[in-house]
Amino acid sequence: MANRAYNFNAGPAALPLEVLQQAQEQFVEFDGTGMSIMEMSHRGKSYESVHFETEALLRELLNIPDGYKVLFLQGGASTQFAMVPMNLLSPGKVGAYVHTGNWASKAIKEAKMFGETAIAASSEADAFMRVPSVAELNIPENAAYLHLTSNETIGGTQWAEYPKLDSVPLVVDMSSDILCRPLNVSQFGLIYAGAQKNLGPSGVTIVILKEELIGKPSMPVPTMLQYATHAKSDSLYNTPPTFAIYMVNLTLKWIKKSGGAAAMERVNREKAELLYEAIDGSGGYYRGCAQPGSRSIMNVTFRLADEELEKRFVQQSEEAGFVGLKGHRDVGGLRASIYNAVPVDSVRALVAFMKDFKQRNG
Repeated sequence: MANRAYNFNAGPAALPLEVLQQAQEQFVEFDGTGMSIMEMSHRGKSYESVHFETEALLRELLNIPDGYKVLFLQGGASTQFAMVPMNLLSPGKVGAYVHTGNWASKAIKEAKMFGETAIAASSEADAFMRVPSVAELNIPENAAYLHLTSNETIGGTQWAEYPKLDSVPLVVDMSSDILCRPLNVSQFGLIYAGAQKNLGPSGVTIVILKEELIGKPSMPVPTMLQYATHAKSDSLYNTPPTFAIYMVNLTLKWIKKSGGAAAMERVNREKAELLYEAIDGSGGYYRGCAQPGSRSIMNVTFRLADEELEKRFVQQSEEAGFVGLKGHRDVGGLRASIYNAVPVDSVRALVAFMKDFKQRNG
């Protein structure tokens, strides 16, 4: 479509055009039912077929082994910041966290409300512009779990490899990079991800957790905030976000049709390389924020000489049809979020704009 924006929003983010078009076609009437999927009972066969197919697609695309539950919850990653310690912490145990920036900080803040926490590693001394190495991890012997944020959208850092742990479950917030590459799910005790960056629209949160971690919490926890509640009812204890789950279903089918997680990684790395080459090859005009060894393939962050020039960049980029290039309000700068659904052509167009902007404003 000629009038589609170059969408680099950090979230909610770009969705595949063909997914949007298919949803448009089925918006008023789904699968010959005479009604929209938003209008039907979540207990009916038509919706349940979508619900369980979505779970099956996730299991296939992520190669989720037996012994794991897949849940469709609400509240985004922000609710998971609290649900994790509420369900996994117990007296005498400590929640261990790797502090890599804004989202890790919020997870730590929530955990402190429910029990003891410890910082197993931190990149604060480097302004969160890198990810700690596995060798830096100092996990307490009484840790209930180790929590890390896979991809920090604000700083533009990402774990290239995850630590392999035997002693404690690894809990990871993958909201901004799930299914951007293949994953060995058996390394993890719990994975959670808001869908609104790589999997679909806002409104549903994916949780993948080992069945052995599902139990009665050691503290009083509201029914809706217990993993066991949703695991027992296949995420149908209450009315789930049916339309958001349907959109995840269509997005997962698009990922499968496109070649799966391995194909997503190839394209994502191509997009990231285009942008980082434009930044690094600009003679210092553009300056990458994250340290090279920790650079994200989902969120590319960079700066210009001063804030006035960055404001001009944002203004002129918007006039040229680019959306979402302003950096997060907490750190400023510039950011291009290149999630799965962002086409390579959009990145090529951005690189061309960056070169043109330098010529006109250098």
